[in-house]
Amino acid sequence: MIWYGIIISGILNFLTKFLSLTYFDTSKMNPMVKKILAYVPSAVFPAIIFPGIFLDTNGMIDIENNPKIYASIVAVIIGILSKNILATIFSGLATYWFLIFI
Repeated sequence: MIWYGIIISGILNFLTKFLSLTYFDTSKMNPMVKKILAYVPSAVFPAIIFPGIFLDTNGMIDIENNPKIYASIVAVIIGILSKNILATIFSGLATYWFLIFI
């Protein structure tokens, strides 16, 4: 029974990605729709990232003793200054590890 669920989930996942790549041609889209869809990544990204930074394991907002906030601030500053994704990732990770182990 579990294998059926896994196989059906895989097929549905493949079909959603395949159909969106083959049948939704952006050159045929209404310019207003294209303009609205341009904001989707910047709207979805904070919704994915911010709960991982600001919420603790119980789902409560933890701002006072949260090393993730300081690590994300360092990563944002390094990202703005260096414009290098690897430097941003490594500086954020190094800051986070330094804060939790020290």
